[in-house]
Amino acid sequence: MRALILCVLLLVMTPPAVHAQDSSPALLVADSVTVESDSRLIATGNVEALHDGVHLSATRIVYDQSSDSVVIEGPIRLTDAEGTILLADQAQLDTRFRNGLLTGARMVLDQQLQLAATEARREGRYTQLRKVAVTSCQVCGSDGVPLWQIRASRVIHDRDERQLYFDDAQFRVLDVPVFWLPRLRLPDPTLKRAPGFLIPSIRSTTLLGTGLKLPYFVPIGDHQDITITPYLSPVTRTVELRYRRAFHNGDLTVDTTLSSDSLLPGEVRGLFFAEGAFDLRDGFKLTFDIETVSDNSYINDYGYAGGDRLDSALEVSRARRDDFIASSIVHYESLRETENNATQPTIIANARYEKRLFPSALAGELRIGGVVHGHFRYSDRDFDGDDDDTEVDGRDVARLNVDLSWRNRWTLMAGMRAGLTTHLWLDRYATRQDITSEADVSRATLGTALELRWPFERRGAQGGRTLVEPVLQYGWTGGERAGNPNDESTRIEFDEGNLLSLSRFPAQDRREHGQTLAAGLRWMHAAPQGWRAAMTVARIWREEADGDFTRSSGLEGEVSDWLIAGRFANDDGLSLTARGLIDDNARFSKAEARAAWSNTRVELGASYLLLVTDPEEDRDQAQSEWSFDGAYRFNRQWTGSTEWRYDLADQRLDRVGLGLQYRNECVEVGMGVSRRFASASNLEPSTDFDLTVALKGFGTGGSAKEYRRTCRN
Repeated sequence: MRALILCVLLLVMTPPAVHAQDSSPALLVADSVTVESDSRLIATGNVEALHDGVHLSATRIVYDQSSDSVVIEGPIRLTDAEGTILLADQAQLDTRFRNGLLTGARMVLDQQLQLAATEARREGRYTQLRKVAVTSCQVCGSDGVPLWQIRASRVIHDRDERQLYFDDAQFRVLDVPVFWLPRLRLPDPTLKRAPGFLIPSIRSTTLLGTGLKLPYFVPIGDHQDITITPYLSPVTRTVELRYRRAFHNGDLTVDTTLSSDSLLPGEVRGLFFAEGAFDLRDGFKLTFDIETVSDNSYINDYGYAGGDRLDSALEVSRARRDDFIASSIVHYESLRETENNATQPTIIANARYEKRLFPSALAGELRIGGVVHGHFRYSDRDFDGDDDDTEVDGRDVARLNVDLSWRNRWTLMAGMRAGLTTHLWLDRYATRQDITSEADVSRATLGTALELRWPFERRGAQGGRTLVEPVLQYGWTGGERAGNPNDESTRIEFDEGNLLSLSRFPAQDRREHGQTLAAGLRWMHAAPQGWRAAMTVARIWREEADGDFTRSSGLEGEVSDWLIAGRFANDDGLSLTARGLIDDNARFSKAEARAAWSNTRVELGASYLLLVTDPEEDRDQAQSEWSFDGAYRFNRQWTGSTEWRYDLADQRLDRVGLGLQYRNECVEVGMGVSRRFASASNLEPSTDFDLTVALKGFGTGGSAKEYRRTCRN
């Protein structure tokens, strides 16, 4: 049996001067401890020593008081308070195990990056290694070769700055030299914000050729940074800049690019995007974003995110339990060839306020709300109703809408729920540059709605639950349509969210009038096996048809289309959602569906969209498309992905893409190819190829500890 000896002998034999510098004792555990000539301590057999956060294990330790040094025979394992591991064959250290020389050394940082050297010398905050091989790849067997490594004549690790400095560095892939650098500096894996190069990427497109992106990260303190990314190809010279700053009450991000290319020779192209969010006094929040580009095709040519309509917005808002207030101004810029920014609503201003009151003298809830809205077109030509001359129409609109409402709910016999809502709307509309409508319109409108619900719930013996709830609402809105133009409510959706609304127009420049009856049936089920399903079927009847409801809205005529919506999900990752509007002849006017399945290896998704022809919505052809996206994890390291979108109406591919990713404990490689088939004449079809390579184990490459492999014997 091992003789366990716990000693404080290093403390006893350490000179008083050392005690003054470091009063903490060194604890020693070994199979055998002997003292020679009152100045040498020898510990052998399963030796372990602890001192001031440093843990040392070795085969033999010899302490010489005359030289105040410790000679250690390996195999040696030394772990310091920061978690750095040093492995060595032999070592000669001071009594605190912090300074000295280790031979046959290997250093492990953050359980990721390995530095193997012939010797390592520790001096305070610095560890200097000679003839070094650096890698984060797992190597199994003495003849194993890492996927990548950096060979250097010397490496210095600065513990305080958490930096690695290389002399005469040679980067190798499968032990084949790739390139050489006389000096190299990299952050160690514990440093998350270090100045230096980030993950490079190679991008090849049919428009811009093959180019390289090499981002450089510059931290400016702990609260802000800037990333500079040169992008060079035979066609373009581009600089991308990203600035980020965190404030005590918010954050700011700015993205901008400048390009000089042969696509538009002699022109400077670029974009400027900025967004921020800040907390103000009294619970108010400020949010803003700015989006602008040099030309309509720039975003498509360079593959930047942003869409084909840009919006710049500023909003101040506050949401509390019983009141909400918001004010915003938005500037829109369309990049579509078919849209003229002079005749599109370009500058839009909104202000909204809503307050809930619960007066003791009046049961129920009283609401007071108001909206001020205005939108402006740059064109100064009057709207004359000529559809062939719309590119010069410049109608401008402003409105004020006040809503006073009272609502209450009751529980009747047999669990039936009743609700009553009454409204008084006060509206004022001002229209300019439109000879077809009145310039100023004012009106007061009354409305009321009576709602009945009768929920039935059934609980199964094994824990399943089923809810069936018929819903019926009678609504009435007085008055007639005012003479203001329909300039906002041109795209109407009919779904579960507005089934029980008195007006299904998206904006308050329009209201439904007359009597309506809405009826629906909702069914929900939660099975004990873990799957859940729901379905809604509904329809609306009205006293008179509303001419402002278009064909694809599903609300045209005195009787609406059937609204059918359903969803399904289970614990195996499968989910289905579908919604459609179908008429009495079983024809869809609008439909959408989404199916998805995900687990630890597979992520699949498919969507379908159908919109019928509707001249009132500027849609002369039906729109129908399939889209698919998916990813499959072949094994722990390899993952493939794909996406495509197919236009069923035009019978052509709109976009297709393939991706492949390899990842292990020391490298991440991403490859992708995508093809966009542009339909607008100001955009060009393009094929993009992307390649990114990230070395794991450094602060710039991120961690991949979860991918660490185990060697088999």
